[in-house]
Amino acid sequence: MAVCIRTLARLLYLGVAIVAANIRDTHAVRLGQATVVGTVDGAVEKFLGIPFAQPPIGQLRYRLPRLLDSYNGTVDATSLGSQCFQQTASGGPSASDIPPQILLGLATLNTLFAFNSSVPQSEDCLNLNILRPVNVSADVQLPVLFWIHGGGFATGSNAIPSYNGTAIVQRSIDIGEPVIFVGVNYRLNVFGSLGGQEVKDAGVGNLGLHDQRTALCWVQKFISSFGGDPKKVTIWGESAGSASVFLQLFANNGNAEGLFRAGIMSSGSSNPTGDITDLQHTYDFVVQQVGCGNATDSLACLRTASTESLRAAASKAGPQAVRGYKGLASSPWVPHADGVFVEQSPQELAAHGKAADVPFIIGDTQDEGTLFSLANLNITTEPELASYLQAFWFPGASSSDIKALLKLYPADPEAGSPFKTGNANAFTPEYKRIAAIQGDFFQAARRNVLDRLSSTHTAYNFLSARHFLSGLGYSHATDLFNVFGPGDMTDYFIRFVRHLNPNDNSGVQWPRFETSSRLTLQFIDGDTPLNVAADTERLAATRALFELGRFTWKDE
Repeated sequence: MAVCIRTLARLLYLGVAIVAANIRDTHAVRLGQATVVGTVDGAVEKFLGIPFAQPPIGQLRYRLPRLLDSYNGTVDATSLGSQCFQQTASGGPSASDIPPQILLGLATLNTLFAFNSSVPQSEDCLNLNILRPVNVSADVQLPVLFWIHGGGFATGSNAIPSYNGTAIVQRSIDIGEPVIFVGVNYRLNVFGSLGGQEVKDAGVGNLGLHDQRTALCWVQKFISSFGGDPKKVTIWGESAGSASVFLQLFANNGNAEGLFRAGIMSSGSSNPTGDITDLQHTYDFVVQQVGCGNATDSLACLRTASTESLRAAASKAGPQAVRGYKGLASSPWVPHADGVFVEQSPQELAAHGKAADVPFIIGDTQDEGTLFSLANLNITTEPELASYLQAFWFPGASSSDIKALLKLYPADPEAGSPFKTGNANAFTPEYKRIAAIQGDFFQAARRNVLDRLSSTHTAYNFLSARHFLSGLGYSHATDLFNVFGPGDMTDYFIRFVRHLNPNDNSGVQWPRFETSSRLTLQFIDGDTPLNVAADTERLAATRALFELGRFTWKDE
């Protein structure tokens, strides 16, 4: 696979602001022949919007990223860089269709994902933010926490206020374990995740993952100028970012190339998807929508299409455009096997692939599926659920397979998600049941990673049951309130970044995961906020779910 692609010539001028301001009252770093000017916020210095690759525009659209390996002049890093274009939502339930209790929970969750409307969106968005303790010298060599945002490979950016990393760096200073935080942008939706045979033949699938890898190459080359240690990089992501970490671990046949020495996966690993050619319907749909249907070389034509037309096509690329999609989501932007970066389908990588020889943390929230089940509130009977599962989640599964699965996930609301809420939150006869199954896709994939790798890798497992949301329970992403808070999870993560061990000499000790005991650290509400217990709830069900997802794709 192509990694760390260098520019063919050293660039004399970059597409970044060149400022002539007097830098005596600012904070600056020498970067080769350039001066990078940042800002200070209390005890934290910020260098924002630094481009790490050539702008992927014009003939570089739908190309592998090209690393920027030189800078000149003065680089203004005092404000956030452009966000990658966000997917415009289409379909889904309206607010009037969602129970009021859930709307309350969503309002709280939206404070975490609040979009930064003050920062422009652009195809020229391959930039990163660096936050460090104030006045760090270049020879300090601090460990680096490299953050990959979530958003379903369709939305998200390093400009989301909740993800800015200031509190994490400040906390690292407070506990005497300073780290540097790096937040990266990567191409999204139709610009970064387009599939199809033409994309596969050109070797340009999963471009967003390539962008992340290139940013890691940039860190190797330049982070020492900011006082970071390129040999002590930990990659961390949540949701799509967590799935990205998983795929980075398995990329290049498990050869990390020295780009990172550890990983943290928060709510995501392998997805039940097949080959990138399964997304041919999406490719053909986009090609037709932007007027490239009659082009001899449709991919070349897409490089000349207007940005606006591609964005409009992406907004319409819902389930009707992805009839070949195999998996639990209707999004066409989730990574598929391309034979280059993702060498096999993600679940086959999880079952048989070779992972980088690095320690890792992996964990989930208790109610991962509630948020994603809002689109299924119209499913109210078991026959409807069985038909839905067979048609959309498990193509190729037999009726007996589906029947066996539903026995493992009974209709009793007390057994559904939000878990441990009795008959409460049963907004429809099947909502809690669907949410349990949907959420256990996350749990099943995580447990498979642990079962496969914990005998050969140092692994730590967590479950988050903090920040209960009305109607949603401890939903997907609620753990981020803790770690970005900061909270006690922050301390464990910082120590892991520093020492490859999340523990210190006091407090609750987080045990290594072993299949014999399955011990996990639980972050829970109540009088005992930290608890070590066996990760065994619905264990037989999650194993069945993983295997059914793995073996029931079928080509159309």
